[in-house]
Amino acid sequence: MIFPNASQSGSFLIGGDLPVNRLGFGAMRVTGPGVWGAGPQPVEALKTLKMLPEVGVTLIDTADSYGPGISEAMIAEALYPYEGANADLVIATKGGLVRPAPDVWIPLGRPEYLRQQAQVSRRTLKVEKIGLWQLHRIDPKVPRDEQFDAIKSLIDDGIIAHAGLSEVTIADIEEASDYFPVATVQNRYNMLDRASEPVLEYCEAKGIGFIPWSPLGAGGLFDAGSELAVLAKRWSITPGQIALAWLLKRSPVILPIPGTSKRAHLQENIAAAAIVLTDDDFSAFDQLARDYARKIAQTA
Repeated sequence: MIFPNASQSGSFLIGGDLPVNRLGFGAMRVTGPGVWGAGPQPVEALKTLKMLPEVGVTLIDTADSYGPGISEAMIAEALYPYEGANADLVIATKGGLVRPAPDVWIPLGRPEYLRQQAQVSRRTLKVEKIGLWQLHRIDPKVPRDEQFDAIKSLIDDGIIAHAGLSEVTIADIEEASDYFPVATVQNRYNMLDRASEPVLEYCEAKGIGFIPWSPLGAGGLFDAGSELAVLAKRWSITPGQIALAWLLKRSPVILPIPGTSKRAHLQENIAAAAIVLTDDDFSAFDQLARDYARKIAQTA
């Protein structure tokens, strides 16, 4: 039996020289409730991570704050050494948040902390150089030039190959670009949440990879009996697969990273790479999402 493969989603060059299959994997969900500690089924989560190369995933997104430290350690346990079938993996991580308790996220952008955490991530992941390191949040309490200069130093010192930003505006990207080439932007974006549409369009124009977090966040749009759910059933696919196929069609720079801790769900997500939406299909799903968002706004 031939299973869908993430390579069917197409490829993208992060920073112009780091190839990945566009449909990736988000490794936040291998941790426990509140993104804290180990998850309830650590053995299954490790098996899910080990399956990633088998289904063609080459981009894994994580962060030092997931666990904290748990997600990165599990990735290394499951996939190191990065050779053979694992040689093409790009493990993208993030730094710049501290985690004193479950569900608590505090920006910390002091230069010495950013450099320290990049070094810690490098050791935890067992890589000589981090392919993509992203600033998890710009810390409003630390001068921005100090944060951006610290990231530049990570590139200059060979600790990371490429750098990205998370939850930023176009102005933020342009300011950071004075210090280093911004390879990726990771903002919340999905069929219902289009607040980052201008940022996405900017990234597409500049060739910057756009990594939408919460790619499956669609609320009631996916509920049983919704128009999208009815269409998905008619196509013998899931609403989540439609959401991922919609993202892949939306822009060639979009790199969706749906996350899970279960192999069956991983395979379900990867199957979206084989769904080819026509322009009419895309427009129909897009209109359903817009109509639903408008309905929600009117009743709020």
